Amino acid sequence: MTGRNPADPLNVCKTREKARLTGQVSRQEQSRLGIESVAGKMSDTVHSLNTTGLTPKRQIQRWSDALTDLCGQFDVDALEGSSFEGRINYTSVSRLKLCQIEASQHRIAHTVSRIRLSEHPYIKILFQTYGVSHFEQEGRHFDIVPGDCFAYDVSCPHTIISPALTRHEVVIVPKDLLKERGFQLSKMAPCKLSARNGTGRIAYDFVHAAFGEATKLSPLNAVGVADSLIDLLLLPLRETGAMLDRGSAEATYVRAQGFIREHLRDPDLCIDRISAALGCSKRYLHMLFSDRGMTVSDYIWRARLQHCRQELETQNGKTITDVAFSWGFSSSSHFSRVFRKYFGIAPSSVNKGHHGGMPAEVVLE
Repeated sequence: MTGRNPADPLNVCKTREKARLTGQVSRQEQSRLGIESVAGKMSDTVHSLNTTGLTPKRQIQRWSDALTDLCGQFDVDALEGSSFEGRINYTSVSRLKLCQIEASQHRIAHTVSRIRLSEHPYIKILFQTYGVSHFEQEGRHFDIVPGDCFAYDVSCPHTIISPALTRHEVVIVPKDLLKERGFQLSKMAPCKLSARNGTGRIAYDFVHAAFGEATKLSPLNAVGVADSLIDLLLLPLRETGAMLDRGSAEATYVRAQGFIREHLRDPDLCIDRISAALGCSKRYLHMLFSDRGMTVSDYIWRARLQHCRQELETQNGKTITDVAFSWGFSSSSHFSRVFRKYFGIAPSSVNKGHHGGMPAEVVLE
């Protein structure tokens, strides 16, 4: 590639990104490019790039360079368009990259010849806000429309075709951050789910707010926000098991949690039913839960107790026996005994919002 004009906006973005990640930018370059340093570290800023005013060939080149910097090398073409109009605003929150992308009709392809797994080990989580995109990876096809959340492995070959203007907000997540949370990502299948409601909508709202506030975060706060953001993004994906190798220990544990939640009210719920539904041995299930400091039975009873307490605190007109039996208990005396042991108070002492000094509930993970 030929040399670039140092004042080129893309070159400025690259230099700023290099400075943020490595600090390897001279004071002279910092002054020339308008990069500010705070407490000895480069401050995160919102970087902007667009293709307006360039020749068609240069538009494609700039877009390709920008994508390479963000998440990988791509072939880009404008389909039948006479030009390509694209805009990217992006910033960083700790190790996460947050992007807002708008582009006219185009096609991008990450081909086998461009794969460098060690160079771009990212998962991309995309929230479509305008237009339609068509995604293909290893024979699987998805139509992505406004309101969809779509997650996929950037390093695997794939193609995205957008026949008209599209807009989306993107979080680019290093795979290492997911491995730290127990995910096995040797080969992640693409996954589409809704961001219109539930955990998907909460995740999108958080991403949108984080982008707007990223430049105001101190380095320490940025780490905390990034941790919260990635955990929130993983919630809807955990629910589907999309980012797990279904044969892995973590995947089996997540599936076991899901089966227990779905059948928690059933008094006949037991490890035999769970192991049969998941296709694994009882011994293996015992091992998965014991690694987390509890038995399968402990997990079930704790979950039931937490739901019972929540209903006792918020539901008027239900007796203690009604609540206990609705959550799988078959003896009111047994329920009262284990409730007192777990929470330190009798269920009869739980009044809606008026009992002081109650121990905080334990969140099962």
